[in-house]
Amino acid sequence: MQPKRILLIVGGGISAYKIPQLIRLMRAEGLSVTPVLTQAGAQFTTTMTLSVLAGEPVHEALFDIGTEAEIGHIQLSRNADLVVVAPATADLMAKMAQGIANDLATTLLLATDKPVLIAPAMNVRMWDHPATRRNRETLARDGILSVGPDSGDMACGEYGPGRMAEPEAIVAAIRDALAPHPQPLAGRHAIVTSGPTHEPIDPVRYIANRSSGAQGTAIAAALRDLGARVNFVTGPASVAPPDGVNVIRVETARQMRDAVQAALPADIAVMAAAVADWHVTNESGLKMKKDGSGNPPALDMAENPDILRWLSNDASRPRLVVGFAAETHDVIAHATAKRLRKGCDWIVANDVSPATGIMGGTENAVTLITEAGPEEWPRMDKDKVAARLAARIAEALE
Repeated sequence: MQPKRILLIVGGGISAYKIPQLIRLMRAEGLSVTPVLTQAGAQFTTTMTLSVLAGEPVHEALFDIGTEAEIGHIQLSRNADLVVVAPATADLMAKMAQGIANDLATTLLLATDKPVLIAPAMNVRMWDHPATRRNRETLARDGILSVGPDSGDMACGEYGPGRMAEPEAIVAAIRDALAPHPQPLAGRHAIVTSGPTHEPIDPVRYIANRSSGAQGTAIAAALRDLGARVNFVTGPASVAPPDGVNVIRVETARQMRDAVQAALPADIAVMAAAVADWHVTNESGLKMKKDGSGNPPALDMAENPDILRWLSNDASRPRLVVGFAAETHDVIAHATAKRLRKGCDWIVANDVSPATGIMGGTENAVTLITEAGPEEWPRMDKDKVAARLAARIAEALE
């Protein structure tokens, strides 16, 4: 068999000094390595070093007449089995997220049809910056794999997350990315609800909540990756739905219930949506106006359908029903009681107090509550929470 081919893009960061060791380890794994050195990366390592260790010429310029006569950047991007970006700087991640292609490395990343693995590395403040968080979320939705970063002392003297993963960890991630992935949920049908619901007051106002839909979106993608056929019922979320699922867009809780019912039967239901508890029964067909009295308009409210409870007790109940409990206090007690009250199999509970930054953020800290009791998971990116939950679902259905 031919060795697996890695296209290694070296970004500009101090951690590029680890790249020679990374190449040695990849070659020891029997991998073929083709280095691409960015202009910034060349400030931290050399063309000669990478070429000697890889046993391949190093590519640096987009407009190289020797290669571009044969559209070399397209060939490079398609000939690899995996594209690895290490270190993946904040600049490279931003360009990847926005589809910018203004040098050889970013052009290769935009032109490739192969899996991409990034090893982020940057200052802790840059890693925590809202712009970087948005770019991380975009790349995760686009299916970009990642390893690290680690926490520790930085060259700039600060401490925290942002250190590039060690070469051994990157090689392990490469090995995992290249391995054939089993699909234990092949042939299974999953329904996932996500996002908020909007309950109209008048043509321009509505009742809503702060849910972004990021966690439900990640769960739908994780179930898809394990082979499930996914019906994704989403309210007006601020994140785009994943590829490869059947997207059903709704606005209100009543529309969401109808969409879930229409999608049955199913093997799995993950009710991750933040459904509004009430709707306005005297919704106005015209925009409500102040009348000068100083009194607010009277809104008559009624309870929305309890989708989780209905589904958990319906004759066509999926084999596994998973609910969510977003709480601000006594999280475990409220979630445990909710599981019993609703009749679902599992509850994924989390603390969405404003100080946690979870609602609308890129990370989550959940406790999985089953018949066996609570199981606390560490705080992690929402896509990792989704992958862990999907794996548990597959295990339960086996």
